[in-house]
Amino acid sequence: MRKKEEHAHDLAKLFDEFIITDVDGKIIEYLTSNSNLPGPRANLELAEMFAEIVEEYCAKDCERLRDLCQKLIGFKSDIAPVNDPKEFLPFCGAVGIGSIGSVSKDFFQKSLPILRESANDPRWRMREAVAKGIQELISKQSQGILRELETWIIKEDWLVMRAVAAGAAEPTLLRDKHTARSALNLHIKIFRAILDSDERKSGDFKILKKGLGYTLSVVICAIPEEGFEYLYQLVDSRDKDVMGIIKENLKKNRLIKNFPDEVTSLKKLLK
Repeated sequence: MRKKEEHAHDLAKLFDEFIITDVDGKIIEYLTSNSNLPGPRANLELAEMFAEIVEEYCAKDCERLRDLCQKLIGFKSDIAPVNDPKEFLPFCGAVGIGSIGSVSKDFFQKSLPILRESANDPRWRMREAVAKGIQELISKQSQGILRELETWIIKEDWLVMRAVAAGAAEPTLLRDKHTARSALNLHIKIFRAILDSDERKSGDFKILKKGLGYTLSVVICAIPEEGFEYLYQLVDSRDKDVMGIIKENLKKNRLIKNFPDEVTSLKKLLK
């Protein structure tokens, strides 16, 4: 049996018991013991399966599953620091919140502030989990979440903007042209916020800048005509931080291999 299938089998048994007993200790123990932490890579297959099981079992008791995911998110950095096995708990919780919100109309609106607050978490894995939670919402609630994400773009709220950019930059979701255009529009709003700000020396801004160094290229690949048109507009700003972000995106093979002429043209303008 493949590892992901083993996780599916194990989690289903644990969730069946949890629904009956309301005791979550065995789920928490299973997640931590199979987290692959400490280590360079957390057990993403297990996190994905956790989200799938949560989505499946939401039909049985959505409220209880929401409470479980919120409890997992409650493992803050003081008790679940980076690379500690317990760090995997809030990671799973955030992805699970996205899964529940994606299939529950009642919980959709409630999931948004939970993810938004978690976007400011100091742990990088938790911020990645928020992006994955957003992607869960986009996959099934694209209209509602894409509109909501526009309201998350607030001047100098850098980590929340990073969550928006990373959440929107998922190639499988961007196959839908409406989603791709919305993702580009979100990036446009983020760059406006950057250009409108003189406060760019914080660590949070550096995290956003690093994220934009790849997310923009993902969106451009999905919607190249409009994407490259916007890149040319950004070059005209001659803003140092923006130029750095563009240069990073032009290093990405996804652009170099698929759009060599456009990349060459833009690189000349950046000299």
